[in-house]
Amino acid sequence: MAFLDIDEIPELMSRSIFSSYNRFNWAAFCDRDHFGDPHESLRRRLSRDASAHGLSLPPGRIFLLTHLRYLGYNFNPISLFYCYGQSGELEMVMAEVNNTFGGRKNYWIANPKRFRCAKQMHVSPFNKMELDYEFVLTDPGDSLVVHMNTLDGGQHFFDATLSLYRKEWSAKSLLLMLLRFPWMTAKVIAAIHWEALRLYLKKAPVYKHP
Repeated sequence: MAFLDIDEIPELMSRSIFSSYNRFNWAAFCDRDHFGDPHESLRRRLSRDASAHGLSLPPGRIFLLTHLRYLGYNFNPISLFYCYGQSGELEMVMAEVNNTFGGRKNYWIANPKRFRCAKQMHVSPFNKMELDYEFVLTDPGDSLVVHMNTLDGGQHFFDATLSLYRKEWSAKSLLLMLLRFPWMTAKVIAAIHWEALRLYLKKAPVYKHP
């Protein structure tokens, strides 16, 4: 996954001949892959969305943890915007969640350490709607952990953990990552459907899209 300062994305994507901004490449960042009007800056879109949720966007730097578009294909189950205050403290996180049905929902995490909210969008056919999400996040540093619990009546029903370590953003490191993970987003979507098939064959309960 890429961890990008949203105000420096065009410059960051120009560091390698294998990456680009808003055009086809092995790895590309495309504004249309994220919520809101792609003609507006991400900071402007975040400010609008925060206001719609009754929040004020912190004035400091904002970093986006996301999958890029690889060989023309993009799918992000979750992208995270880490929003910092003027003093450099992480103040809030916005989780942009996408499902395989084309739906998208933004969850504003006011307390990045531990935050709980009601599920508001159908994601997996093996998870009902009447659930809660609990986010447990670490501050991004040399490593980063995103832990997400799904709660059913306050009891743990499912959990997912993303654990990453940091590499410098350079032409060399990007090439090494692309050689190791040449088409990451295709792998993600294939794995989602493979696991869904396994659950279906095991006769796990299926909940239809509302």
